[in-house]
Amino acid sequence: MAARSFVHLHCHTHYSLLDGYNRIPALVKQTKALGMNSCAITDHGNLYGAIEFYLACREGGVNPIIGYEAYVAPGSRSDKSPHPSGEKYYHLTLLAKNNVGFRNLIKLSSIAFLEGFYYSPRIDRELLAEYSEGLICLSGCLAGELNQYILRDQIPKAEELIKWYRKVFGEDFYLEVQNNGLDIQDVCTLEMIRISQKVGVPMVATADAHYLCAHDAEAHDVLFCIHTGQKRDPKKRMYPEGRLPSPYYVRSPEDMYNLFPTMPDAVSRSQEIANKVDIQLDFKKRHFPVFRTPGNLTADEFLLEICKKGIRERYGDNPGKEVWDRLHHELAIIAKMGFSAYFLIVWDFVRYARENGIPSTARGSGCGAIVSYALFLSHVCPLEYDLLFERFLDPNRSEPPDIDIDFCQHRRELVIQYVKEKYGHESVAQIGTFGTLAAKAALKDVGRVLDIPLDRVNFMCKLVPMKGTISLDLAATMEVPEFKREYESDRQTREWVDIAIKLEGTNRNVGTHAAGVVIANGPITDYVPVQRVIRKTDGEEGTAKANGKPKARGKSSGEVVITTQWEMGILEKVGMLKMDFLGLRNLTVLDDAVKLIKRTRGIDIDPMKFPLDDPGTYQLLQRGDAKGVFQLESDGIRELLKRMRPDNIRDLIAVLALYRPGPLGGGMVESYVTANTAAKRGRTRTPS
Repeated sequence: MAARSFVHLHCHTHYSLLDGYNRIPALVKQTKALGMNSCAITDHGNLYGAIEFYLACREGGVNPIIGYEAYVAPGSRSDKSPHPSGEKYYHLTLLAKNNVGFRNLIKLSSIAFLEGFYYSPRIDRELLAEYSEGLICLSGCLAGELNQYILRDQIPKAEELIKWYRKVFGEDFYLEVQNNGLDIQDVCTLEMIRISQKVGVPMVATADAHYLCAHDAEAHDVLFCIHTGQKRDPKKRMYPEGRLPSPYYVRSPEDMYNLFPTMPDAVSRSQEIANKVDIQLDFKKRHFPVFRTPGNLTADEFLLEICKKGIRERYGDNPGKEVWDRLHHELAIIAKMGFSAYFLIVWDFVRYARENGIPSTARGSGCGAIVSYALFLSHVCPLEYDLLFERFLDPNRSEPPDIDIDFCQHRRELVIQYVKEKYGHESVAQIGTFGTLAAKAALKDVGRVLDIPLDRVNFMCKLVPMKGTISLDLAATMEVPEFKREYESDRQTREWVDIAIKLEGTNRNVGTHAAGVVIANGPITDYVPVQRVIRKTDGEEGTAKANGKPKARGKSSGEVVITTQWEMGILEKVGMLKMDFLGLRNLTVLDDAVKLIKRTRGIDIDPMKFPLDDPGTYQLLQRGDAKGVFQLESDGIRELLKRMRPDNIRDLIAVLALYRPGPLGGGMVESYVTANTAAKRGRTRTPS
């Protein structure tokens, strides 16, 4: 081990919402550039960035140390009343030493949200004792219980606390010391030295890094003001050269030895701790739920059986050879890739929806599978429309298929509830997402903190170009002449925009994916950390949000939803089964219309039997009267309908293919309109 080595064991990323500023790729790159071979992630109360950090470290040649800064209740985690000490929680640094420790971190961070939530997700000593295996424990920052006892001059309590932690964690417990330029840290460090010598527990120095470089201090200060809802303190502008002191950045080993000139062992011990850590995650394993088939049938056999039944329902008693060949071709690939149970799981909850009168349909590439058609997941014959199965499931790739199912918006929750009942409530969760500071949001939030007049903020935001409903980033906005002129001509605007550019893209809040649900093989917290978020109950399918730290006691007018701490892409990487249960308003409208016709006219309508060549329907579309028609509602596509004058289903397919995900302009659309018009005048064939 190098004599002057050091490793960051207390480091926050932007997953410490509105408090950490480090982006993970830049953090890993900086760690390597400063000559360090390991780095830890210790975000506040969560494991949001754990897998992204692990993968980035492995790719960057850095040993990943996954941890988190836990909130520890002063008493029992279940006690939500004010504690006599006045403390709601204390901070504690926990690091996974191996895979067992990582699994225990997942349990701790999940239980903290599910059982200990009070202002923040909390654990307690009972949980620490139960899940201590494979963990390294550092005593924490100034907000840690040990430092609080020292600052209150309650030294006997401090020593008793150390004995308890030493008993639980053994030689993996360390006294954490920091030097961020605060006098009270010096008080704690002097007492730590005495206690360490008395009880024989070693010390380790950490930096409590919240941002990457010293010059990021100002941007981080603004970020924290966004978190607290405050304006920037004008007194901070009185520092030399107008710059804030910057003690919370990712320091070099040399910086750390300079900060602790009389304690080099405490600095170098960080490397000793890092050398203990070896986390080897396996991303090839799948943790899909088990689908129980009837009798002694395998998943492959049962899937074949119900597909045969469905084929006869779809095509009659004597389907052609082409149908059977396509079915057996698809089933062979599905079986070879091990996805038969996946299709059975989807078939089962769609079956439940059908039997309970809940309209549903697959969308996207899943409609290219005749298996989907036979299972009544989709209602489009892939043979009739030349749809490719390989676009849906490619045997050359190992990723699971992705079947998006639309359900009636008002009864989607019933299907999710069915899945929870079938596989166990503890095995099902909705999927978490993160809201970020986009360009306009960054300008608005930073403008408020810097006390920029509101009309000035609105003026600059209007100059940010839009691409559809999404604003371009601020780097692209700098190419807008008027925006650039305002930036270059006004010093305050330049400072404001520079900080907004730095903060753009950082995570702002957590939310719930509009459709995503994950189903595990057993308790989901065996594999994935979960959290509780508040979904606004305004009658719309919205996003559940929690800005930074959740609200006090979790009180809200919204509904508490259990979601994963990891996003959809991460869940797929770690082998979880992700399903999309989409709530589609149009299906609800159609269902309501069918019921209304039945009630008022006594006529039974089956939307699946509507003719696809009805002249009146095409006349309506040719006039652009498509308000309320799924995917044909926008002004642009209604204008295209008027120009193309579709008179068959393949024209509509072409309209959607050419227009989505946005207008292509000129080129393809113009060529198709021209060719289509000529074809209908009898001068050439209809374009394919």
